Amino acid sequence: MIDLLLNPPLFLILALVGGLLIALIAAPLGVFMVWQKQSYFGAALAHSALLGVSFGLLLEINLTFAVILISLLVAISVHLIKEKTKLSSDTLLGILAHSSLAIGLILLSFQTDIQLDILAYLFGDILSIERLDVFFIVILGGLVALFFKLHWQDLLNLTLNPELAQIEGVPTRKVQLYYVLLLALIIAVAMKIVGVLLITSLLIIPAAAARKYAHSPEQMLGISILIGFMSVLLGLLASLLIDLPTGPSIVAIATMIFLISLLRKESA
Repeated sequence: MIDLLLNPPLFLILALVGGLLIALIAAPLGVFMVWQKQSYFGAALAHSALLGVSFGLLLEINLTFAVILISLLVAISVHLIKEKTKLSSDTLLGILAHSSLAIGLILLSFQTDIQLDILAYLFGDILSIERLDVFFIVILGGLVALFFKLHWQDLLNLTLNPELAQIEGVPTRKVQLYYVLLLALIIAVAMKIVGVLLITSLLIIPAAAARKYAHSPEQMLGISILIGFMSVLLGLLASLLIDLPTGPSIVAIATMIFLISLLRKESA
């Protein structure tokens, strides 16, 4: 085991790099997901992913492309319907999640000759990350970095007070739509690589735990990144030492950190 840690094989290095990059990318998206109370967004996209897979199989197109397309359509639908109605995000996400899951299962029932491994999309396999996957994660990281470089303050203002942000000239609808589309894209792409369980957990849990320690948005972002890194490192280590499934181990470590954070009195 010590030799494995001192001379890690390539698959372990790629898993570590990929996991840390996913944690880094997820942090800024996750803090706004928690602030805007859109934690159910990841679960809704997980359900819609099955619809994407069903359409991909039905039309015989690339499944990853189909999942991304359906996820983006779900995100746009939530954004548009929310603007036209008084329904809350959680209500809309719940409706779209379960309806897309139902339609996906119906479509799959017509394709009796196809065996689909749902668990592969749910849990992924971080240890099977390849160089090309890391390249895609870096590209996604660049998109996230560019968005937040241009719109961090705008997104912060509209999260705190949408009406005031609009009066101050913030293009609230455009910024919020970009954020939701970016979130959908990250979840759709990452769920193929690391599984929807890991990506949604790294979006929500570090940000929720960081909230207990932070005194400013920037502090919350920094602490969220740190907790994400700790979860990936300790989860991989636990997986190697105790022979546990890697993705769930990372989620379990993040959950433990969150539970510990509950012991701390919330920052003012």
